Amino acid sequence: MAVTAQQIRDLRNQTGAGVMDCKQALEASGGDPEKAAEALREKGLAQAARRADRDTNQGLIESYVHTGGRVGALVELGCESDFVARTPEFRALAHDIAMQVAAMSPAYLDEGDIEEGDDRSPAQVSLLRQPFIKDNSSSVGEVVQELAAKMGENVRVLRFSRLALGE
Repeated sequence: MAVTAQQIRDLRNQTGAGVMDCKQALEASGGDPEKAAEALREKGLAQAARRADRDTNQGLIESYVHTGGRVGALVELGCESDFVARTPEFRALAHDIAMQVAAMSPAYLDEGDIEEGDDRSPAQVSLLRQPFIKDNSSSVGEVVQELAAKMGENVRVLRFSRLALGE
């Protein structure tokens, strides 16, 4: 089956993958955009896993203060290059994670940080394991990994802090 330029363009806009990757994925899936997007996502996540040990010395610190000024959060989202840190997708994710911290009040960054004796569910107290507030079908960690796959760099939440009046 011949793949059209419009199909490639649509898949590229949806996934952020390269033109040739989109073309190959569409050809391999017989022109099915859903299967092609899934194949690209899996390929991107595999590449992101290989980059997980790279330093994330760039990034940004994002703040969120809830309406009324009674709850606020700071999040440090790291990446490998300042180019990625300046993208709208990276900034939006940093803002969404800061909003997540303010709303859901996680106590730990990841499951491995949970103190011995804390028997609360990791999905409740671990930021990266919590369901993402904008899409409950994914965890915060999965959303971060999806951005890493799309950007082609290691992206990770380095730390966060939450402040609330009276706490």
